[in-house]
Amino acid sequence: MSFTNFDGISARWRWIGLANYSQLLGDPDVWYSLGRTLLYTLITVPLSVAGGLGLAILLNQRLRAVGFFRTVFYLPSIVPVVAAALMWKLIFDRDAGALNAILEHVGGPTVTWLIDPTVFYALIIMVLWGLGGGMVISLAGLQGIPSELREAAMIDGAGPWRSFLSVTLPLLSPVLFFQVITATIYALQTLAQPLLLAESNGTAGVGAIPRSNYLYMVNVYEQFLYNQRFGYGSAMLRVLFVCILAITLVVFRTGRFWVYYEVARDV
Repeated sequence: MSFTNFDGISARWRWIGLANYSQLLGDPDVWYSLGRTLLYTLITVPLSVAGGLGLAILLNQRLRAVGFFRTVFYLPSIVPVVAAALMWKLIFDRDAGALNAILEHVGGPTVTWLIDPTVFYALIIMVLWGLGGGMVISLAGLQGIPSELREAAMIDGAGPWRSFLSVTLPLLSPVLFFQVITATIYALQTLAQPLLLAESNGTAGVGAIPRSNYLYMVNVYEQFLYNQRFGYGSAMLRVLFVCILAITLVVFRTGRFWVYYEVARDV
């Protein structure tokens, strides 16, 4: 389809070769949306992985009612994205939102969260709200590390921070590597969140979505459903596949420098 001018409706389509790809390379909206997506990925992936690890370390301690707190932090990750977006729209509402009410209570200014440029920060906050999924994975990795190794490090004079850097983090690196890969792939394909966070919920067209949240998949969504350029949208998806594959390969190649495996690898 990416080599045709198919519009999704008419049977009068024809083969146009690489014309869609040629036009794509010169389309400023493609480059802008790709840049916003890469920025969004560079912000959310490290924060989500580090935040999930921090929560896991905190909830791996012997605390009273630790099971309750684990449940509380995990629940947001299983809330449907539509329900989460509607809830956060109410929180970010300029006039009746809870966040502005708190800011006014402490003497802060009223912020219009759902317009440029602050809507981009609102999107990041909404996405990072679901840290519980990464927390559970990191928690499982932490509980799989033998306590004898940390005790041996303490006997050798290592403090908590040195023990974490020299024992816990290397043994946990395969788990973090997995999270970086999956979080990156997920972030590059983000679509529902910016659509639902817009004032119109996407019903008034992609033009109603603030420019700050004009991610790559939002652009693809516009080409398919509003411009009826199925061939051009398919070409954009092919380019996204190549980008995801290239970034994944780079992470795999660099992983050999920071991922520790207990069994030696041949590759």
